Amino acid sequence: MKPLSLLRKSFRITLFSFGAIALFFIILALTTAPFHLWYRLSNSKAAIHQQPEYIIVLGGGGMPSETGLIRCWYAAKAASYFQQAKIIIALPGDTADSLSSVNGMKKELVLRGIKPERIFLEDSGTNTRAQALNIASSRVTRHASLLIVTSPEHLVRAVLTFKKAGFTKVDGIPAFEEAIESDITFEGKLLGGRKWVPNIGENLTIRYEFWTQLRYEELLLREYFAIAYYWVKGWI
Repeated sequence: MKPLSLLRKSFRITLFSFGAIALFFIILALTTAPFHLWYRLSNSKAAIHQQPEYIIVLGGGGMPSETGLIRCWYAAKAASYFQQAKIIIALPGDTADSLSSVNGMKKELVLRGIKPERIFLEDSGTNTRAQALNIASSRVTRHASLLIVTSPEHLVRAVLTFKKAGFTKVDGIPAFEEAIESDITFEGKLLGGRKWVPNIGENLTIRYEFWTQLRYEELLLREYFAIAYYWVKGWI
């Protein structure tokens, strides 16, 4: 077979393969399977078995951000319930900069009623492994009970990483978002506009659910790759 023909055949096979994979994920997004896989992963290490001595809030994005704010919300709820626990915010940043994200998370906790003297900052670790090691080498003993607050899909990797770092009592809270409880369907005819455009006011699958399931697929793929990498590295 000539090199050019072989190249064309390889290109067609590659293009077909990517198309088949894309079609598979699109069809999967029309079901609820991605949500159930994501929810199962998120809850597999979610538990509180003992009163925590330390609540570890793992930083997500900057502040304000969706991940940063929702993790602070859950951390503040936990800190209000476990009033003897200290809070450690693990997020790289400049603690001398009052506008840094790590200080932003601290301010958010204070706004939610948590006393500043209960809050400590771990500002140098740039991934979960480094944060676990840094916390393990600080004042926190390996036998201290920890309660980790992080995004749902990240909780399994976070709990396993802290256990690998030597901590023996590690629980976790997944920072789930809440869906709106109101009926958000609408009748397009009552709102005017071009009549030839289909009315999708009552079709929540097209408006929201399909895109949400695609988002779950992206979260799952990214986290599965991260878990595999941590496992190969021996970090979990």
